[in-house]
Amino acid sequence: QLQLVESGGGLVQSGGSLRLSCAASGFSFGAYTIGWFRQAPGKNREEVACINRDGTIATYEPFARGRFTTSRDNAANTVTLQMNSLKPEDTALYYCAARLNVWSCAMENMGYWGKGTAVIVSS
Repeated sequence: QLQLVESGGGLVQSGGSLRLSCAASGFSFGAYTIGWFRQAPGKNREEVACINRDGTIATYEPFARGRFTTSRDNAANTVTLQMNSLKPEDTALYYCAARLNVWSCAMENMGYWGKGTAVIVSS
């Protein structure tokens, strides 16, 4: 059983940066694809980024490309999401999620979810 805990959220001014972390406990962390998702108030949850099991491939949604970077350290069981040039529209609850073995971050197939960390970007 994999457990995920996000941290690093907070209040930041527009143009600022935050670094989110996703700490995993359980076994075989390196066997999981990890996705970052977010849900803004009144909106549906959406994918932000996805990173493969060994961290060699990462994909980003268009709004995140060029501003956000995800990486992982399997020895430390952590995944990070570095967010730069933040905008008020990035305000949301950010989640990490995991899927065993498969290189895909389709939301409906992610098997494990954290409880989220809140990011608020003021204008």
